[in-house]
Amino acid sequence: MNAVQQQPFLRVPPFPGARSVRFAALRDGAGHLDDGRIDRFIGLVRELKVGGDYWANQPNLTGEPYLLVRVADRSERARILQKLPASERIVCWNDEPGDHDRSVVITGPCDPWSLLSGARHVIVDAHDELALIAEIAGTSIERVGGEPGDLVSSFRKRVAGAAYFDPFTGERVELEAAIRLCGFWRQLIDSNRDIEGAIGFAFWKRPTVTPLLWGGSEVNFASELDPGMPGKVAVWKARTSETVLAELDQDEGKAIEVEDGFIRSVGLGADCVPPLSIVVDRVGVHFDPGRPSELERLIEKGEFSTELVERARTLRELIVASGVSKYAAGPALPVKRTNERRHILVPGQVEDDRAVLMGGGDVRGNLDLLRRVRRNSQDAYILYKPHPDVEAGHREGGIPDEKCFEFADEIVRDQPISALIDLADEIHVNTSLAGFEALLRLKPVTTHGVPFYAGWGLTRDMGPVPSRRTAKRTIDELVAAVLLQYPRYLDPLTGLPCPPEILVRRIAEGAAPRDGVVVQMRRLQGRLKKRLSGLGMAR
Repeated sequence: MNAVQQQPFLRVPPFPGARSVRFAALRDGAGHLDDGRIDRFIGLVRELKVGGDYWANQPNLTGEPYLLVRVADRSERARILQKLPASERIVCWNDEPGDHDRSVVITGPCDPWSLLSGARHVIVDAHDELALIAEIAGTSIERVGGEPGDLVSSFRKRVAGAAYFDPFTGERVELEAAIRLCGFWRQLIDSNRDIEGAIGFAFWKRPTVTPLLWGGSEVNFASELDPGMPGKVAVWKARTSETVLAELDQDEGKAIEVEDGFIRSVGLGADCVPPLSIVVDRVGVHFDPGRPSELERLIEKGEFSTELVERARTLRELIVASGVSKYAAGPALPVKRTNERRHILVPGQVEDDRAVLMGGGDVRGNLDLLRRVRRNSQDAYILYKPHPDVEAGHREGGIPDEKCFEFADEIVRDQPISALIDLADEIHVNTSLAGFEALLRLKPVTTHGVPFYAGWGLTRDMGPVPSRRTAKRTIDELVAAVLLQYPRYLDPLTGLPCPPEILVRRIAEGAAPRDGVVVQMRRLQGRLKKRLSGLGMAR
């Protein structure tokens, strides 16, 4: 336990694949915070349950309350156990196998907060950090080998006396920021603890997905469902067999849907570029309007504090200024108009994508969408932007140019979507995320299908929006739910789960991972496929 004593009280969980970072450093001195602020920070640590190995194993100790014993010296521990009444339920947390037939013996790293939650009293070495955690938690405590300490003084020396650094920037931060970041990590880890398997995840996605699904133990990726697996299963449904999906459907609530996040990467998923953001939904999936989802519930029933909305506004402005979109980054050169007509941008989509199949309503593909827009906007100048996955030759949804020009005035292939949104007076979409990106830029959006951002009073909706969507939201309330609360993000430099602001800055600064061999081969495959398809059409 001596090694534990030398570690900072607040520390970074060992997320799979994460790099070593500077976060907390022990230093001489007890800090200079007054007692009032110390009390507030103690309350915050208690609320967020951070400190110690808060990510570690949580043994199942259901039943009556117990006395928790953690004493390093074996002979001293034996003496203590012998003195305890025969009726006492004892949990002994040791560094070696137990030596008392009445105690439940636990070894190895554990979440101290979980162990304390069922303890009525703790007997612990005076200098073990469990003693401090027990005091913070308000658990009755008996120290071995030391005098009873004052909680404020102990916290000031052990926690407030350390120096803290932002692991993403390296800059010094205040204690509160360090506590809240640990709380952010804890919340993510706790949300994953019941996930026992992951199905449908391509090998090239796993390195970035793993830390975002990590619940303190290994993420078990598989291609088939283990019948003996009692916990939840994270599923990427597009790559999971119908047989497995049918098995999962028999056990309601077992499957947890995982999909790409809305700020994903620099590069296409179809090119095997790993996602730096995912969404994890235990209710449904955000692009299926036929059933509720966690995102829909966040928007409909969420409480949006002034602080949260202000943070959302700042994030929205950062995204717009940096030119970051789902697959791209960097401010684009403005596109000049060639005429004074009202410009409408129509983004194409992958026609067999689940979002289109589930949320497209009665829109029958990209050509049908163009036809509808032209029918309702006879005098407009319509720009059509093919979907990048379709352009790369990987997915369905291509329109021959001559057919496209029956309804569109211009096909735009090389300009980034952010520049085209800036140019357009309106954006018309089926379910495309480009509509949400247009809302970020305060552009008028018309939806012909039912995307997740339809029905909240921010868009003109032509599709069958569910009657469940009754709330009217501001753009920054929508951003708070869609970008701050719903997805999970990974910092490509540190390999740590991070807030969205960090990922947006990384992408804008060009810090996303370079293309590997798999990505290069996939892009070559797409170009060849597209060329062969073009030859077939020419014949």
